[in-house]
Amino acid sequence: MDITKLLKNIEKYLLIIGVAFFAVFVLPKFSSSFIVPKEIFGAIIISLALILCSARAIIKGETKFQLGKFDLVVIIFTLVYIIGAIFMTPNKMETFFYPGIVTFVIISALFYFLINQLSKKDKNNILIAIFFSGIFLSISTLFTQLGLYNQIPQLPAFMKSSTFNPLGGSLQSVIYLIAILPIGIIQVIKDKDYVRKIFFGVASAIIVLGATVLTIGLLPGKTGAIVLPTAQTSWEVAVETLKHSPILGVGPEGYATAFNLYRSVTYNQTSLWNTRFSSANNFYFTFITELGFAGLASLIILIIAIYRKIKRDLKKNIWEEISIVIILVSFALFPSAPSLIFLLMVLLAVFSESEEKTVGIAPTRIPSIIVATPIILGIVALGIFGTKAVVAEVTYEKSLVALTNNDAKGTYTLMTTATNENPYVDRYHASLAQIDMALATSIASQKTVSDADKTTITQLIQQAISEGKSTVTLNPNRSQNWEVLGQIYKSIMSFATGSDQFAIQTYTEAINLDPTNPNLRIELGGVYYTLGEYDNAIDAFKLAILAKSDLANAYYNLAIAYRDKKDYENAITEMNIVLTLVDKNSSDYTLAQSALADLEKNKPATTTTTTNGDQGSLTTPEKQTTVVKPPITLPQEATPPATTTQQ
Repeated sequence: MDITKLLKNIEKYLLIIGVAFFAVFVLPKFSSSFIVPKEIFGAIIISLALILCSARAIIKGETKFQLGKFDLVVIIFTLVYIIGAIFMTPNKMETFFYPGIVTFVIISALFYFLINQLSKKDKNNILIAIFFSGIFLSISTLFTQLGLYNQIPQLPAFMKSSTFNPLGGSLQSVIYLIAILPIGIIQVIKDKDYVRKIFFGVASAIIVLGATVLTIGLLPGKTGAIVLPTAQTSWEVAVETLKHSPILGVGPEGYATAFNLYRSVTYNQTSLWNTRFSSANNFYFTFITELGFAGLASLIILIIAIYRKIKRDLKKNIWEEISIVIILVSFALFPSAPSLIFLLMVLLAVFSESEEKTVGIAPTRIPSIIVATPIILGIVALGIFGTKAVVAEVTYEKSLVALTNNDAKGTYTLMTTATNENPYVDRYHASLAQIDMALATSIASQKTVSDADKTTITQLIQQAISEGKSTVTLNPNRSQNWEVLGQIYKSIMSFATGSDQFAIQTYTEAINLDPTNPNLRIELGGVYYTLGEYDNAIDAFKLAILAKSDLANAYYNLAIAYRDKKDYENAITEMNIVLTLVDKNSSDYTLAQSALADLEKNKPATTTTTTNGDQGSLTTPEKQTTVVKPPITLPQEATPPATTTQQ
């Protein structure tokens, strides 16, 4: 048997399997059972295919490459993502691992070029594999809706959820199913075999049923109703980003940062004011925000190339390319998902006409070995570093399970291990910092704090600060990271000297990165209130009101600050506003009414009816009390990192 032919057949079937199962591949043991497993699956398929391709070239003694219609635009599209990640995204682990959009784009591009090397007949098999992926996805959706997964005890818990979806979201699944539906319909029309006609007809009906069920769940009033930022907000964020970083935007996976920085204050008057989005209301706005004019240029080139190809092919009755049009239109209406980019790249490869032109890269065995060597080395490097990242993610997920089971020691140990295994993920550090603080606070709140306890508290606090600083260092542009560090400093103000000024500094930086967030200003005002700096607290609460004029908690905190400043007239005015903003049947209304009665008697309230842990939305700023005596002195390395914003 011809070994090169065997290797080529294995490579072909690997690609078919990869295309058929990529969208539906999921695994337990990860904090995201839908994203990381797809990266692993895609990377394994691509690695094996490249190894087989390299081995075949070396054995045959020549390396040939088939050129397709979309090669250049796919290269440009992929390079823009890679360059944006390298130069603009602070935390590379987010772009290359989780959520890992750049890795998904690279995997999709490699699938494109490998499928390009197949014959026209084999490409048709790839097209059928795409359709089968839709069948699998639709059947999975129906199984979830009918509760059939619950009847299989061997399945992991996440698959038994009523919201389980292999793509991780119903909206993306609907787009995926609608996009591949034309493939089945056209097969019914074109295929002359009646058995296959019936099969594709029934399969298309299953896909329609799955898409319909998912669409119903997305309608307003349903639990899975679509929640997206408005087109106006998305446009404003994109335009402001281009003003500040026109060439490469904020970088892949940086939309949340841009959203925090550039959304208008009018957003706070919407029902979604407390929601932070990681994507615009459509893919194109997200793409432009994250990749700037460079991304826009690559997008225009890609769309023009697709338009020219489809315009010509529709005259030849190649109607399957309507699937590409559906994807591009969906990108203009809704956010994207990695699986949709993957689907687009595979469809481009199928219709690229690469079998019409072949070029030789290495005409003999030695050049073929030279070409194959960096590919093999790259796969080995990917295996080493990728395995480390995957192991850390599995450990992190175990720590979350331990946390759910109230296993404090297990949570701490596993989270520390995950952070050591992969120190480049800011969410690991943020989680560990919060665990450290929870343990320190638990010990410090005991009736008697021994010297040994004090030493433990000091160590936990220093570790929490260190982890918080690592979070900020890994991604200094993320407001939430500064907020985590600010919460740590605020938590230790009662027993760590110097932490009050550090809290003010970090909350100020968080506000610089999220200037229209009223809750951050309330947090900062709370720090000033705790210190007895009522004028600064009042200023902070007033700014929170400017950010959101109907936020009851901002008025309530302002009233309390006025009260403790002995300015009862202003305190009464603000408390009356609180009563107009809260539900008359809520505990918040009772609390505000009681506080107002005490204010009108011109004396401080001595009791309250709610605490920070109550379900009400009004939270009273706390006075500083010393829990550990004498207070702990923070070392020099506990100071917050230098700020970087120019706001």
